[in-house]
Amino acid sequence: MQSNRREFLKMAAAGAAAAAVPGYARESGNKGGKGKSVAQRAIPRWRGFNLLDMFTMRSKGDWAEDDFRWMRDFGFDFVRLPCCYRLWIEDGDDYKIHEPMLEKLDRAVELGDKYGMHVSINFHRGPGYSVNREFKEPHNLWKDAEALKAFCFQWQMLAKRYKGISKDKLSFDLINEPPNVGGRMSRADHERVVRTTVKAIREINSDRLVVADGIAWGRETIPEVADLGIAQSTRAYEPMFISHYGASWVNSKNYPDPAWPGGGWDRGRLEQHYAKWADLAKKGVGVHCGEGGAYNRTPHKVVLAWLRDVLEILTGHGIGLAVWNFRGSFGIMDSERKDVQYEGFHGHKLDRKLLSLLQEFE
Repeated sequence: MQSNRREFLKMAAAGAAAAAVPGYARESGNKGGKGKSVAQRAIPRWRGFNLLDMFTMRSKGDWAEDDFRWMRDFGFDFVRLPCCYRLWIEDGDDYKIHEPMLEKLDRAVELGDKYGMHVSINFHRGPGYSVNREFKEPHNLWKDAEALKAFCFQWQMLAKRYKGISKDKLSFDLINEPPNVGGRMSRADHERVVRTTVKAIREINSDRLVVADGIAWGRETIPEVADLGIAQSTRAYEPMFISHYGASWVNSKNYPDPAWPGGGWDRGRLEQHYAKWADLAKKGVGVHCGEGGAYNRTPHKVVLAWLRDVLEILTGHGIGLAVWNFRGSFGIMDSERKDVQYEGFHGHKLDRKLLSLLQEFE
C-alpha cells in the first residue's frame, strides 16, 4: 500500500504538469439555481461533508473508503479533513515528523481522487492554536514567532508532499476558526499570520488554493487579505441555539428552546448575516462554507426548516456547504437523533430526509 501511494503522488504530479489550464474544472457550473447569476464565481460551489478521522489527538486516521464512495454516489464532490497536526509529530517536537501517520493522510487524498472529491486539508489544530480544548498549546500562533515558524514549517512540509496535485483536487485550509479579536489576537496579528503562511506555501507551490477561515470562529470576513488571491470560509451555525442546542462543548445551558423562526432570528436576519460574505465574493474572493449543520438535540423538523433557508441563501450567492459531519451527531448517518425514522443503509442508519434536502441543492 505504501508503494501504491507513492505511485499515486507521482502520477498526480505528472497529470498536473500536463494539464496546466487556469481556473477550475467545474467553475462553469457555479450557479445559484435556474441559471441565475451569483456573487461567488472564483471557486466551484463545492458540496459535501467533513470527515473526522484525524480530528483529535486520539484519532487513528483510519479513513473508511465507503465514506468517500457513498458521498460520491449521493452526488457530492467535496470533503474537508479537519486535522490535528500533533498526530504526525513525535515527542512533541513540531519539526520531527512521524511518517506513518502522514501516509494515512496520503490515503485520504488518494481516496478523494479515486471518487472525484475535492479534498480540503484543514488544521483543526496547528502549532499555537485550536478551538479544541483537549490540549493547551504552549505557544500562541497569533503572538509568538516560534509558533508561526512551526506553523509555516508544517504547511511547507505538506506543500512539498502534495506539490504535484492539482488545485482542482486539493486545497489547504490554514487554521480552523480563528477567535474573536481581543486579548489573544488582533486583526493585525491575524493578517500577519495569514500573509506569512500563504507566502511560505507559495514558495513551494505557487498554484495551491489556500483557504482562510473567517475570524470570530468563521462568522466574520477578512477583507484585509482579499488581495492575496485566497478563498475564505464561513460557517452555517447561526443561530447557535439551533445548531448547538444541548451541546456540551459550548455554553448552551441558557439557549432558548429551538424554533425556526424564533429567538430573534428569521430568514431576513440570516440573509443579513450572509450579505457580507456575498459582498466579499462580489470583489472576486472565493467563498465557501466549510462547516455547518445542527447537533442531534435540536428537533429534526426545526433543523430541516432552518437548514433549507441556509441552503437557499448560500446557493443563491454561489456558496457551497460542507456539513459537519458525514457520520455522527450532525450528519446524515448514525446521528442518534431520537425523532428520526432512519433507513437501514449498509449497516448504518441513514437520515433520508436530511440527505434529500441537501441533494436538492445540487
